[in-house]
Amino acid sequence: MNNTIPTRIYLAEEEMPKFWYNLRSDMKEKPDPILHPGTLQPVVPSDMEPVFCKEAVKQELDDDTRLVPIPERIQDFYRAYRPSALIRAYYLEKALGTPAEIYYKFEGTNTSGSHKLNSAGPQAYFAKEQGLQSLTTETGAGQWGTALAMACGFYGLDLTVYMVKVSSEQKPYRKAVMETYGAKVIPSPSNTTEAGRRILEKDPNTGGSLGCAISEAVETAVKTDKCRYVLGSVLNHVLLHQSIIGLETKAAMDKYGIKPDIIIGCAGGGSNLGGLIAPFMGEKLSGKSNARFIAVEPASCPTFTRGRYVYDFGDTAKTTPLVRMQTLGNGFIPSANHAGGLRYHGMSAILSKLYHDGHLEARAENQTEVFDAAIRFMKTEGILPAPESSHAIKAAIDEALECKKTGEKKVILFGLSGTGYFDLSAYMSYNAKTLSDMVPTNEELERGFVTIPDIPQNK
Repeated sequence: MNNTIPTRIYLAEEEMPKFWYNLRSDMKEKPDPILHPGTLQPVVPSDMEPVFCKEAVKQELDDDTRLVPIPERIQDFYRAYRPSALIRAYYLEKALGTPAEIYYKFEGTNTSGSHKLNSAGPQAYFAKEQGLQSLTTETGAGQWGTALAMACGFYGLDLTVYMVKVSSEQKPYRKAVMETYGAKVIPSPSNTTEAGRRILEKDPNTGGSLGCAISEAVETAVKTDKCRYVLGSVLNHVLLHQSIIGLETKAAMDKYGIKPDIIIGCAGGGSNLGGLIAPFMGEKLSGKSNARFIAVEPASCPTFTRGRYVYDFGDTAKTTPLVRMQTLGNGFIPSANHAGGLRYHGMSAILSKLYHDGHLEARAENQTEVFDAAIRFMKTEGILPAPESSHAIKAAIDEALECKKTGEKKVILFGLSGTGYFDLSAYMSYNAKTLSDMVPTNEELERGFVTIPDIPQNK
């Protein structure tokens, strides 16, 4: 084994980034503005502040500030679990017999088990500074809900989590961790909100979706005094906070003169992928890099590969502002796959614009093949990956095997966004050979698209 580059590359605590990087500032063509659903005009802060924290709204609408200082108290929060390791996958490389170098940024070493804490901490801090007393949110597989429960416990805020019903059934221990931190967890859709009751009236047996859960969380936030709603993916300010992943990765790679040729991330709403690629994409947009960027999504929720680039609501009840994004339609409810964090109908406006303009590739993978890749990875690298992260592993293995065919020594970087220790029911299904590949038909997709608003689109 070549030990010129260590297996694990760590940054010292004092090397942790002091700024978040706003990728939008380096995009020559910005994402289209967020629209008010009533007026169809670009939103202003006063439109969003009844729902979101003021500082989050400020960051959401700021296209121009390139480096945003990380408040000292958030840096203190980050130091509890950051910097995270960049790992050279020597064992996987050897098993594959590839000339490629494979690296992964591992975000699963905190109690939430994922990258989600990188935005949960800041958003809880902003809420506390604003004088709020409680927050609401949604969660799919539970990584975001767990992370926000941790952050609210740290800052002394009450939290209500609407967890996608099928995920709450598949992952009861996630629910237990959230409740242990003091959060109230409600399977969604529920009878606790008007939005939930309407959804259940139409389909009493629905397993729910992130769009459903968002509707319930937003409704509860606006009806509760000193409460706001927070989101763990998709929105611009979330990708801003997650840029710490890519900034740390680039700093670690620069120590050894490593330049990635291919950068891969799983894609649900875009937070992990957007955070990982941010500084590297900035280099590409400025002509300093020719790296490829690959988003990997489930074939059961193919937002990039089979969606449309149009304005759509972020939730099923159609109460949120309108965002131009890759979407399957706010009425789309995906099959109950085990990658619960990748089951959102839409995608980050930033990533959608990059995909639309040809800077980002995308591919959809079947569930069984993703778990095949996960098993291959865990047997060599010794980490049990989350089903979400395993989509990136699948693509990284495919690219490494392509290098084996061509003899090219490419540098492949992927995001290992979380661990799979709360996903053992999924691995049990894999072992029992009861996993299935649930790919939506064109008719099922059309039903989701029906609810997309008829808004004239720019180029």
